Amino acid sequence: MTHPERGLTVAERIEKVTQQLPPQTKLIAVTKKISVPLIRQAYQVGIRDFGESRIQELEAKQSELKDLSDITWHFIGHLQRNKAKRAIELCTWIHSVDSLSLARRLDQLAINQTHRPKLCLQVKMLDDPSKYGWSVSELKQDLVGLLECKSLDIQGLMTILPLGLSEPQKLKAFEGINTLAQEITAQTDHALNLQELSMGMSGDFQWAIQAGATMVRVGRSLFGDR
Repeated sequence: MTHPERGLTVAERIEKVTQQLPPQTKLIAVTKKISVPLIRQAYQVGIRDFGESRIQELEAKQSELKDLSDITWHFIGHLQRNKAKRAIELCTWIHSVDSLSLARRLDQLAINQTHRPKLCLQVKMLDDPSKYGWSVSELKQDLVGLLECKSLDIQGLMTILPLGLSEPQKLKAFEGINTLAQEITAQTDHALNLQELSMGMSGDFQWAIQAGATMVRVGRSLFGDR
C-alpha cells in the first residue's frame, strides 16, 4: 500500500528511518490509530517493537495479531491507575510511568504477577502543562519513594518535548535527560540503573539520537498522517 505523501510505501518509509538509527537505538513503531494490515506490513520488513497509547486499542490489536508471537508491545500513553493491571498483563514495556502514585500502584500489582514489565519514568525536562510526567526537581524528590517500590523493573527515563522548540533547544533538552539519568544512577548507587532513554518522535528523533536515545518512538514517519 502506497501513501500519497511522498509516494512512499510503509516498507520504504521504515527503511528511510532505520538508515538513520545507530545499532544501539531501537525503533518502536507507534501504531495508534494505525490499521492491523499496516502493522503487518511493518512486521514483514522486520519491525518487532510496537507502541500503543490506549489499552482498549492495544487489546484489540493484540487479539488480531496473536499469530505474530514475537511482537514486543510498548505502552507509551498516559496510563490511568484503573488500567494499570491490564498494562502489566499486556505489555513488555511501559514507558509512561509519570508519578509516584502510579509507580506505587504498579508495584502493588506486580507483586502477584509472574511477568514484570520494564518501566521508564516520564520526565519533563522543560515546563509543559500539556504533558504528563515529573519535573526534574519532583523526580529527585521522589527517588526515595521509587526505591521503596521493590517489585518494579525501572530501566530508564522517557520524555516528550514541548512543541515549537528550535533544533538547539531540542538537542539540549534531550542531552539533559541523558545527564539526569546518569545523575540518578550515580546518586542511588545503581539501585536505579537508568540505562534506557526513550526519547525522540517523528519530528525530533534525529536530535534524540545525537543525545544518546536508546529507543525512539516513531509513528508518522513510518505510516504517514493518521
